[in-house]
Amino acid sequence: MGHGVSCARTGDEHDFFRAAQVGDLDALAALLAADQSLARRATLYDRLSVLHIAAANGRIEVLSMFLDRGAPPDAVNRHKQTPLMLAAMHGKIDCVLKLLQAGANVRKTAKSVSLISIIPLEKITDSMISHQILMFDSVHARTCLHHAAYYGHVDCLQAILSAAQTTPVADSWGFARFVNVRDDHGATPLHLAARQGRPGCVQMLLENGAIVSALTGSYGFPGSTSLHLAARSGNLDCIRKLLAWGADRLQRDSAGRIPYSVALKRNHGACAALLNPSSAEPMVWPSPLKFISELDPEAKALLEAALMEANREREKKILNGTKYSLPSPPPYDDSADEDACSEVSDAELCCICFDQACTIEVQDCGHQMCAPCTLALCCHNKPNPTTLTPPSPACPFCRGSISRLVVAQTRSACDPDKPASPQLTRRRSRRSHNLSEGSSSFKGLSSAMGSFSKLGRGSSRMADSDSGTLDKPEHDL
Repeated sequence: MGHGVSCARTGDEHDFFRAAQVGDLDALAALLAADQSLARRATLYDRLSVLHIAAANGRIEVLSMFLDRGAPPDAVNRHKQTPLMLAAMHGKIDCVLKLLQAGANVRKTAKSVSLISIIPLEKITDSMISHQILMFDSVHARTCLHHAAYYGHVDCLQAILSAAQTTPVADSWGFARFVNVRDDHGATPLHLAARQGRPGCVQMLLENGAIVSALTGSYGFPGSTSLHLAARSGNLDCIRKLLAWGADRLQRDSAGRIPYSVALKRNHGACAALLNPSSAEPMVWPSPLKFISELDPEAKALLEAALMEANREREKKILNGTKYSLPSPPPYDDSADEDACSEVSDAELCCICFDQACTIEVQDCGHQMCAPCTLALCCHNKPNPTTLTPPSPACPFCRGSISRLVVAQTRSACDPDKPASPQLTRRRSRRSHNLSEGSSSFKGLSSAMGSFSKLGRGSSRMADSDSGTLDKPEHDL
């Protein structure tokens, strides 16, 4: 695995590059003691430097050794590829981080490089940052970001994106432009990740501002979107993530084909079913909302789980009765939870769906909702990527604008000092005296929840304590 030694001029040269490939530090030191010029040489045909060979083979000790000696980290091989590009291709995350720390593409003295190599990535100053991530190879004019996305190395992709957010890169190019940089064929890193079936990279790029509706030049098929390319590869996970970020199922390529037609032509039946324009619209992550981009990791995880559950229910309905039907999860036995605590307290139950516990809190006003209801509130209108950030939705309780969401600190009814278990978040039934007297805010949100496909598994019926008759909530009508 990795780049080997192609051709060397002398026996010592061959031994030198071979030692770098296998990580033999003692042999390298002995060879350098006999001839210091070996450190500046490259292989005869591919023009690989010792840094290229070490980075491609994941030899972090060799890489550190020659960076400390002043080897230029921005050296290019025959195809104008840098050591950082080769490390990203082969998924050598330690080498990627080392090269980013070393100030690649900025020619420094051996002393300054040695100082930079021991500084943590998060403490690198503007003047130390590498511009190597902005370099293009001569094969397809791709950057290290393209290579990491193409080969599916999420950790390398994340490291490069983190480095690109620093001031020098942001000032010279702009972070959004870098994330959506195109190669010679008009392909962005998101296009490559979708075509190669790399769902982890697709998610990472979308979260960092990749344009989901961008069109290719000549890559794949002219005018293709990432959804076309994912349909072409037949990767369901990539299609799910793209749809959840607002990818348009009706967008046509230059031949007039929609993604559904591409999947159908290549016999990707399950993909075609989800992409069929006549099937139900998926729930879309409300990325244009400012407070969504500022979510803390725990609140974001709750909302993402609600989104996945909603879209999974949609998939089940679409694929039901076909050979692509999703397997049903095993039934959940909640008898142990019911023995420990018979029911969730009324204070914890979401006052919108009366079915799940409150897990999300509006920070300004303190009102709480469950994650599915919060997501339904934010996703009531599908985001339009061509428009500016839409206004924040209002809290359904006080009509105040939502500026920040946090995780609600819920307590279990049987132990007020212990946070409620996720398994206790479902309520089988609830008595309500004021369902018909609810505010217009609740009614509007109930309509939105109708398209949410009833995420809760428990019954949504409510018993009137006076008459004993069963009434359906508005969103079940």
